[in-house]
Amino acid sequence: MFVGDEVSLDVSFSAARARLASVIRGGLVDRASAQAYSGEITALARVDPLGSMPGPSRMVQVRVHDLKATGDSAGFALRWEVAGPDGALFPALDADITLAPAGEHSTTLTLAGTYRPPPGTVAAALDEAVMRRVATATIRAFLHHLALAIAHSASAAEPEAEALHPEPPTMPTVPDTP
Repeated sequence: MFVGDEVSLDVSFSAARARLASVIRGGLVDRASAQAYSGEITALARVDPLGSMPGPSRMVQVRVHDLKATGDSAGFALRWEVAGPDGALFPALDADITLAPAGEHSTTLTLAGTYRPPPGTVAAALDEAVMRRVATATIRAFLHHLALAIAHSASAAEPEAEALHPEPPTMPTVPDTP
């Protein structure tokens, strides 16, 4: 099923872009993905009252492509791969994550993609409306975790220009002594 959501960030586009690059390098996209996906598995188990789920799938790998930036947007492609109960890998999410300016001090973080229920679970037999709620909650949780990582990846006191173009530290000058 197709999924999408967006979150507003109270940070300028240039700062959000620099912080997102830092989040990607720091592996925080993987952490946000794992937290959101594990919440989805828990939700699926709760809607399986008969316990027919043969074993929950687990996230094995998060693939994050390099951040690409243009003048008015920045983004990357993301894929979640999970292992089903039989051990076979399955792409659970293919998505594009995009940042776009939404004002002088505001940025929009958007996810648009295709979500597939985990293999070997009761998800295949679930009502489509229930599955859509689980998928929506998973994507919303992921964007929430990613937005928090962006918001907290740099101190509030750090000037945006320094976040984009950090200068190497300079050594203090020491006066010559006679």
